[in-house]
Amino acid sequence: MRTDVVVVGLGAFGSAALWRLAARGVNVVGIERQAIGHPFGSSHGTTRLFRVACMEHPGLTEIARKSLALWTELGERTGETYVRQTGSLNVGGPDSRPVKGARQAAMDAGAPTTDLSHDELAKRFPQYALASEDVAVWDPGAGICYAEPTVRAHVAEAQRLGATVYPHTMVTAIEVGRDEVTVRTPTTTITADQVVISTGAWLSKLVPSAPLSPRRTPLFWFQPKDPASDAFQLTNFPAFIWEFADGKGLWGHGSDEDFLVKVGLDGAERDRDVDPDELDRYIHPRKDIAELSATIAKSFPELDPEPVKLMPCMVTDSPDGQFLVGRYDERVVIAGGDSGHGFKHCAGVGELLAQVTTKETPYADVSFIDPLRF
Repeated sequence: MRTDVVVVGLGAFGSAALWRLAARGVNVVGIERQAIGHPFGSSHGTTRLFRVACMEHPGLTEIARKSLALWTELGERTGETYVRQTGSLNVGGPDSRPVKGARQAAMDAGAPTTDLSHDELAKRFPQYALASEDVAVWDPGAGICYAEPTVRAHVAEAQRLGATVYPHTMVTAIEVGRDEVTVRTPTTTITADQVVISTGAWLSKLVPSAPLSPRRTPLFWFQPKDPASDAFQLTNFPAFIWEFADGKGLWGHGSDEDFLVKVGLDGAERDRDVDPDELDRYIHPRKDIAELSATIAKSFPELDPEPVKLMPCMVTDSPDGQFLVGRYDERVVIAGGDSGHGFKHCAGVGELLAQVTTKETPYADVSFIDPLRF
């Protein structure tokens, strides 16, 4: 087969790149090792946080806004919702990363936020067992996005626009020549002008020089102690990131009729540099659950600290915590290094990947995510 572009890996970034390339009329083929929207990589687990005031880097706000615009446009066509803007809290001491970072990002990007004093935070959100120094930044444009439905919608829209998709197909080799790229699978060989490699935790296997480190990151869901309580419903317990004085913290959001309360532990140093093909998919009560449950018991006393559902996931870290998105050589474009905050940006990243591949001028500054910066 001959095509213009092959996208290898159809998770969050790759599925969006496939969609945005197809929207330009590019002859594009997508290849995915698993099913579309599968639970074996990094783009599953029902929901992800969506934020506009992004503490990780001020340049991410424009990418988040692009994602929101693209998902809104797609949702108007499909009748589905991909982002639910219920607002979010960045909680911690006045100089903590969530508070200081969100405030600075919002200021740089002109995004509206509201500062909440300790007393205001305690009054509005009594679910929190706050430390005396805790304050918050409220981001009204934030909320949650839906993982598997969004990936499937990207791919379905790309197919509607003419893309060819091969699910359940493993890439065995990518050969970059002077005049073309050859992508080999057990069942077909595809030649193209360019390849976009967006395989998440597997990216460093296909691009060994990319400085990426996958880590195992279990996902957990909880219920309130009082089944009749509405204190932890999403409308009353919106998305949050909370940093403690020791640098660790919690993140998550409330429940609704379709999903439970989701809470994760941030700052736990374990299970790094894993081999994604050998990922431990068992759940270990002492290692995986004990610290998180103890932290929830202290931080949210009315939430049952024992999880009712859990599953493994992966995060792929870059050295500076920013993505690797852009041209890697004349015929190779890569996307990875989500570093735990990638999904909310994936539609906007897909647009950037399409622009880089077609040599358009990017809509946002991409220097801080340039994969050659290392």
